[in-house]
Amino acid sequence: MSKKEMKETPRLFTRARLAGALAGTVLALAGGFAHGHGDVVPQAVDTSKLKQLGEPWLEANPYRGNAEAVRIGDSAFNQNCARCHGIGAVSGGIAPDLRLLPKGNEGDEYFIQRIRHGVSRNGAVYMPPFEGTLTQEAMWAIRAWLETVHED
Repeated sequence: MSKKEMKETPRLFTRARLAGALAGTVLALAGGFAHGHGDVVPQAVDTSKLKQLGEPWLEANPYRGNAEAVRIGDSAFNQNCARCHGIGAVSGGIAPDLRLLPKGNEGDEYFIQRIRHGVSRNGAVYMPPFEGTLTQEAMWAIRAWLETVHED
């Protein structure tokens, strides 16, 4: 081996190690993004201060304008929804900006269908279903809060 080849060999090993470390980091990060919801456990929402709704599922928000529901909904959104829909419902582009949902019954229908059943296309889950995880009361409290941050 020539002197020149001996000088170049350590640089090649250093570059190879650096490239390997960089590739490993990229793969690790990509794995996290590929599993957007990952193993995140939905957080319980205390709705004991709200009128209990029971069954069947309502089609319109019974808590619209209810200050306690808005307070509970704000907390519930931050614990369960902000990861994808953004802090304060200001989406960073991962999921729809929920401040733009229509107010009233029209927005209620869209909201409750998606939060209950989730959204999947071609086998890919874009939003997990929350029925069975969050109560009807918690879901409508989140909707009550969303109407307070609505933008046209």
